[in-house]
Amino acid sequence: MPPANPLYHHWLALATSCGDAIALREARGGREWSFAQLREAAAHAAPSPPLLHSSARGLGLIIDVLRSWRDGTVLLADDGSGVPPPPLALLKPGICHLKVTSGSTGGPRHVQFRADQLAADAAHIVTTMGLRREWANLGVISMAHSYGFSNLVLPLLLHGVPLWLLDNPLPETLRRALATSHPLTLAAVPAMWQAWDRVGVEFTPVRLAISAGAPLPVALETAVFARCGLKIHNFYGSSECGGIAYDRSDTPRSDATLAGTPLAGVTLACDPASACLRIHSAAVAEGYVATSTAPAPDAAAGPGAGTWLAPDLVHLDPQGEVYLLGRAGDFISVAGHKLAPSRIEEVLLRIAGVRHCVVFGVPSPNPIRVEDVVACVNLAAATDLADLRSAFNALPATYCPRHWWLCAELQPDARGKLSRSRWRERWLAQQPTPNPISTRPAQANLTGD
Repeated sequence: MPPANPLYHHWLALATSCGDAIALREARGGREWSFAQLREAAAHAAPSPPLLHSSARGLGLIIDVLRSWRDGTVLLADDGSGVPPPPLALLKPGICHLKVTSGSTGGPRHVQFRADQLAADAAHIVTTMGLRREWANLGVISMAHSYGFSNLVLPLLLHGVPLWLLDNPLPETLRRALATSHPLTLAAVPAMWQAWDRVGVEFTPVRLAISAGAPLPVALETAVFARCGLKIHNFYGSSECGGIAYDRSDTPRSDATLAGTPLAGVTLACDPASACLRIHSAAVAEGYVATSTAPAPDAAAGPGAGTWLAPDLVHLDPQGEVYLLGRAGDFISVAGHKLAPSRIEEVLLRIAGVRHCVVFGVPSPNPIRVEDVVACVNLAAATDLADLRSAFNALPATYCPRHWWLCAELQPDARGKLSRSRWRERWLAQQPTPNPISTRPAQANLTGD
């Protein structure tokens, strides 16, 4: 049997020192586990296979993490993506953990980590955000995804930050957890913050509020702050390297492109050749797993050796603030102009009736235009399309979408993300044939002038 993961020895020392302090609580039923009880449960858990592909949730996932560490095996938390585990023979030496990327810039793929890289990410997050044992983490996001694993699981097992598990993120479930008045840290995604704010959830016991997974609209951040004085801190990270930047300010941002400043232990630079973000950090993954369906990229394109070139176009100001300007390859070419879809989405998300939106380019029937802008929006009842169009009055005409797709099905995924490529494919698939793109609208589509 391989030796235990060094993280397991760290956990044993932590659990011993914390003893009878509450480590884990399930909101439904109020069941609790002390650090000592969690240590004993993990010590007597079934042996782990060489690659533990865990579909467990809540306490079950925590135990799977610990038994994988105990037995020195590799853990892959099933995030619901349907991506099967890779053969063990394809992993690099010393790998103990696999994450699955969101697939927002291509097909999902496995990212491999050593123990020291996981520990570095947790240390960067705990230090930068000021996570405390006195402020339990409220678990409403998936712990199988990189965001939840780094912000909830690792702070619990490596730093003793207690975790309260909610079985769902519905407003009433959250209200019951907040009714205890216990000081809490609440990490969520923008779609959750929007749903909670829409029904007026009072966040009184929340001492630290975090949002990641997708851009946090400034209008939402400002509305929550104005209503109850809670500052939501924007957090920017990636499966390939963990935490990158964090908004440390005490008041709402005025610019939605501001991601924050680098986490402690993270150094950032703008790559001169691509204008994309170069991350240097001890938390950067060991690399992607190459398979027959996901061949290894060029060495410069993947994470490794403590650095990764992200696909995000950035501006870094002299104060170290990180401004995200869009993703390389996402720009829409309209009549000689390069438009960032994120800029158009930012305008739309400032409109009260826009619940969710995603913007992308499609081939234009007019070759001079090259592409047309499509805005897929999920609107609240009684929201007038004219309000959406008027929001672009102060911008050049090229920014106003040519096609409006009103779609109630548009919802972020479990990571809080909306894939432009997937919604673009859906839009194209519903267009009349033989013309791949037509100015004649399909059902629920409205085409501009």
